[in-house]
Amino acid sequence: MKPFVELSSVSKGFASASGRVSVLENVNLQVAEGEFVAIVGYSGSGKTTLVSLLAGLLRPDTGSVNVAGKPVLGPGPDRGVVFQNYSLLPWLTVFENIHLAVEQVFSRDTDAAKRARTERYIQLVNLSHAKDRKPGQLSGGMRQRVSVARALAMDPKVLLLDEPLGALDALTRATLQTEISRIWQADRKTVVMITNDVDEAILLADRIIPLSAGPSATLGPAVSVEIERPRDRKALNHHPDFKHVRSRVIEYLLGSAAQRRATRSRESVPITLAKALEGT
Repeated sequence: MKPFVELSSVSKGFASASGRVSVLENVNLQVAEGEFVAIVGYSGSGKTTLVSLLAGLLRPDTGSVNVAGKPVLGPGPDRGVVFQNYSLLPWLTVFENIHLAVEQVFSRDTDAAKRARTERYIQLVNLSHAKDRKPGQLSGGMRQRVSVARALAMDPKVLLLDEPLGALDALTRATLQTEISRIWQADRKTVVMITNDVDEAILLADRIIPLSAGPSATLGPAVSVEIERPRDRKALNHHPDFKHVRSRVIEYLLGSAAQRRATRSRESVPITLAKALEGT
């Protein structure tokens, strides 16, 4: 079976004052249709660059990005993206923010059909009571629910979540984790979630793939999460597979960080010696 989402030998770098910096190097990823995959890594390791490549907001320097067997050449409605910063239009209401996306994707539908689709996804994220409010009148958690509803209302083939809960307080984050799990189980979209929270990944994902420390970050070995659904946050800590999965992911991340520090230390030795010799 061909993968639904695929990155093959993808590398990406950016120009800097000191020269070109490699962010991602030889990244390979395969995601099956309907699968929920979490990519876990340190801040600054290239997670947002990775999701931007999948979204078509960036193009790889080398390698290819494909969704449903077609190359990703730019943004498209087949990929819904939820960012950490909400990205809502502040002058529009909850209904209007979502309806605007629906109108762009389903422009040939009747007004009644577009309105019904908008209402359906507002209800799905439990915001019917707030549909006439503007983003400034909503809490952070409610704004992120609007972002999720807007992405899902476009009926994308793939849902890309770029640390969508990272800016929220612990209680709101836990509530939205439950909502994301419920929504995913309802329609089984293909999901690629970017996060720096290993426990969050275990709670939500079918597979967890660690991203090594940057620069030149790459994906490590995937770890399957074979814990039955729905997953209870309190019971999860006592599940026999929880510690096993958690330790495998964390050990890889810690090992990659230690290796990166050792590499940097070795690279700095000639410079240190040169400076010492200048003083003799």
